[in-house]
Amino acid sequence: MLLGTGPLESSPDLRETVTRLRRLVELSTTLNSTLNLNDLLQLIIQTAAEILDCEATSILLHDDKSPNLFFAASTGSNADKLAEIPVPINGSLAGTIFSTNVPLILNQVEEDPRHNPQASKHVGFQPRSLLGVPMRIRTRTTGVLEALNKNKGPFTEADQNILIVVASHAAVAIHNAQLVQALRKSSETAQEADKMKSDFLAVASHELRTPLGIIIGYATFLREEAEGDLSNHAKHVLDAAMQMRALLEDMTNLTMLETEASINKLENVPIQDILEVAASEIMELARAKGQIVQFDFSEQALIVNVDAKKITGAFVNIMQNAVRFSPDETTITIGTKLNEDGVLCWIQDRGVGIPREELVAVFQKFYQIEEPNIRRFGGMGLGLTIAQGLIETQGGKIWAESEGSGKGATFKVLLPIA
Repeated sequence: MLLGTGPLESSPDLRETVTRLRRLVELSTTLNSTLNLNDLLQLIIQTAAEILDCEATSILLHDDKSPNLFFAASTGSNADKLAEIPVPINGSLAGTIFSTNVPLILNQVEEDPRHNPQASKHVGFQPRSLLGVPMRIRTRTTGVLEALNKNKGPFTEADQNILIVVASHAAVAIHNAQLVQALRKSSETAQEADKMKSDFLAVASHELRTPLGIIIGYATFLREEAEGDLSNHAKHVLDAAMQMRALLEDMTNLTMLETEASINKLENVPIQDILEVAASEIMELARAKGQIVQFDFSEQALIVNVDAKKITGAFVNIMQNAVRFSPDETTITIGTKLNEDGVLCWIQDRGVGIPREELVAVFQKFYQIEEPNIRRFGGMGLGLTIAQGLIETQGGKIWAESEGSGKGATFKVLLPIA
């Protein structure tokens, strides 16, 4: 089985799946550390060709100044000749993928009227089978990632799912590299540079969540269902993906750190809705660790007057902290009730706990419970600091309670009632 939901098949299929997932995680790590656009393009097409075991791959990007796509990179010796060929959006295979935003599998390319045999003759390469997927940044399609001539058998839906993940990574990486190029060229004002930096962090942290979530989900499934070495390999993939997710959380927090003092947009909203939305953000991480997230809500809807987006972000940080510092297969409880001072919310874990003398210090910027030379949990130590800032600027309070090391912790938040 390859990125599917059906029953497990033979050991070779499982081994191939684990290998593919490992390569995807490696690709994520390398893309996030490479900002040279040409290097990125070559890395993406070479990785896609290796994972899918095909003869050639290519990236076509949209030319904003004309109704065409152009070949930005391709494997093989015909890359320069391909760059000479504009690909019209109307009437071409790549143009169809781009304009419809729908993946396409063709295992008999020569029979499709959208195929351009003259272009194939020009570059000296005859495509037999094709798999193409759109590359997107948020709601905008930026290009197409193609794989050609699979070496063994036809392209499958599993291959398509793999290429979609690669394309998601590629779109973000290319966009970030383009932002960095623009940043280097721009020296007009410090404000422009700050905006580009914020865009860089926001796009990367937001857009990489989806493909990384796919990796975490399937690696978790394989770890549970496979046995022996395969289960261990899947665990290594999962651990690497979780580290990548922690890096994305830190990038999000760096962006929030710059914007937490901005004006709040207050509205009346049930606190239960906010907590459920925040919990949905961490469910995938909790599931990967075998943790159970349970709710202990008041039966009545408790309406608070807050900036819903910012308070949700604050609770996401608190919940991520609970997941990160709790052992596998433990329970995290999220609760709320009305008291005389407002609406009280809490997130309780069964994790490493907090020494009593450090219950206040955990909210300090870059604070870590662990010593630097023995750290196991990672992170920059910004999540609770930002949560405190977001909550207190809206008239709320946050504090931590714990019986000490190894006895778990409870973070409580008091918000003004509407």
